[in-house]
Amino acid sequence: MKKNRQAVIITKNLAIGYRPRAHRAGIVVHKQLDLSLCKGEVTCLLGLNGAGKSTLLRTLCGFQPPLGGEILLEGKALSRFSQRDFALKVGIILTERTNAGGLSVYELVSLGRHPYTGFFGHLNKQDHTVVRQAIEAVGMNHKAHNYVSELSDGERQKAMIAKVLAQECPIVILDEPTAFLDVSSRIETMILLRDLARSQGKTILLSTHDLELAIEMADRLWLQHKDKPMQEGTPGDLILSGKLGHFFEKGKIHFNTYTGKLRTLPQGELIQVKGDRLTLHWMYNALTRKGFRPQREDTGTIKKINCISPTEFELTLTADKQYQTHSVEETLALLNTSPME
Repeated sequence: MKKNRQAVIITKNLAIGYRPRAHRAGIVVHKQLDLSLCKGEVTCLLGLNGAGKSTLLRTLCGFQPPLGGEILLEGKALSRFSQRDFALKVGIILTERTNAGGLSVYELVSLGRHPYTGFFGHLNKQDHTVVRQAIEAVGMNHKAHNYVSELSDGERQKAMIAKVLAQECPIVILDEPTAFLDVSSRIETMILLRDLARSQGKTILLSTHDLELAIEMADRLWLQHKDKPMQEGTPGDLILSGKLGHFFEKGKIHFNTYTGKLRTLPQGELIQVKGDRLTLHWMYNALTRKGFRPQREDTGTIKKINCISPTEFELTLTADKQYQTHSVEETLALLNTSPME
């Protein structure tokens, strides 16, 4: 049975862009956008630079007005929300590095209580409880009294997420939250966001350039291209329908529907590869990187590699030239010294 999705933000025939003075009608970046964000889901917005991702996020956050159509937040027009009421519903984390080095983590996270504390920002017992719970939720208890300036980029991002959690808003919108992070910190941040969506029913929308991580972690993808209609759906459906590959492929860039990765399309010599699944995968990767065209099917090519195990390979260069090798490196070395047929 299909699970019912509970939409919390809906756009209807939305047009986004800019309205500079010289062009009173506005410069449209995208139009006819019918999108939805649902409770308990992580949605990743993907697109190349200049596609309008930040414009879309800023429009959904109310930072710039739409050029047409409407945005409904829990059934109510976004334009009807006061600044405070909007802050109770939506938490926002932008791309820019936070300029809060003089604050402790606890003080930074406490700023998330501003919609509740008012102008003077006095925290009561309940506010302190919420702040502590937010810091604990992102695994930053041991850093609660450190200055933000002492944190790594990954830790700063966790502190910003904790600030939004202290805001107790059901919707979180993030503009490239993993932009400045190393590989492990990117994965940690995405796992944290996914877990928050699952455990607390948060609706999370984030823009990212990390296609592979988005495919692995997101419930849904929004694909944005300045010259193509917007596409949205689950990663699996977008991949199997060919829409995701069509969206990003160009020139020699090819989307592999099995690995979910963008790669250069090999143009070199054809080599048949077969054998142990794990070893085969990494031999395939190495051959492609070196400019060969590995194929699993028997295409009649003379050169063949049988991947028996990670330390055992059979390399056939010609009918009378066969070798036993013991590593990917050794196999590639023999291939590279062999003249092209």
